[in-house]
Amino acid sequence: MGLCGVSPRVDMVRARAGRHRRFGLGALMALFAALTLGGAVAQAAPLKLVAFGDSLTAGYRLPADAAFPAVLERALAARGRTVSIANAGVSGDTTTGGLDRLDWSIPDGTDGVILELGANDMLRGTDPAVTRKALDAMIARLKARGIPVLLAGMRASPNLGPDYVARFDAIYPDLAKTYDLVLYPFFLDGIVGARSLHLEDGLHPNAKGVEAIVGGILPTVETFLDRLKPSVR
Repeated sequence: MGLCGVSPRVDMVRARAGRHRRFGLGALMALFAALTLGGAVAQAAPLKLVAFGDSLTAGYRLPADAAFPAVLERALAARGRTVSIANAGVSGDTTTGGLDRLDWSIPDGTDGVILELGANDMLRGTDPAVTRKALDAMIARLKARGIPVLLAGMRASPNLGPDYVARFDAIYPDLAKTYDLVLYPFFLDGIVGARSLHLEDGLHPNAKGVEAIVGGILPTVETFLDRLKPSVR
């Protein structure tokens, strides 16, 4: 007999039972922690945006890390926003060209699109009705896929005449109202006419110009992000 009249065999059984109870509780706690941590990691996955546009998005004659999507991504990270922004800009692209490549340029799982197109339409004097139709089709197609859009507007050069300017400039606010989009009225706001913010061609922003564009659009992008519902990954 053991101490207090309990046999060694009984002591051994009790000890084993205690270990099993402790192991069971520990296993449950570990499982709960793993599930909780897994949920936190899923929620912390970065939002996936696609910047879809022309040379202003692509970063004409700039290093990849100085292009608009990369600079915007860093600016958002500095403000505590975990966002991944793919660069789907193509230099020289028009709204019609953008419509043609939309589906394969924006993959499934994209949480939102920054749509910046129309400058080349304007520079070529394209009928604003054509530009409007192409942008409308892109927005409708993305909406059908459940992908929200931040619409970055463009404005026509005054030398195209008041009728053209009025018709072109109305495209972006009209579409934003129709589809309830977040709108940044003029993508080049704050840099037009500033030679120090442009390349030698006077049309494309240099690295400092891109930083100025990002500084201007950043609050609107944050408003857009607050409207998104990221998928759990």
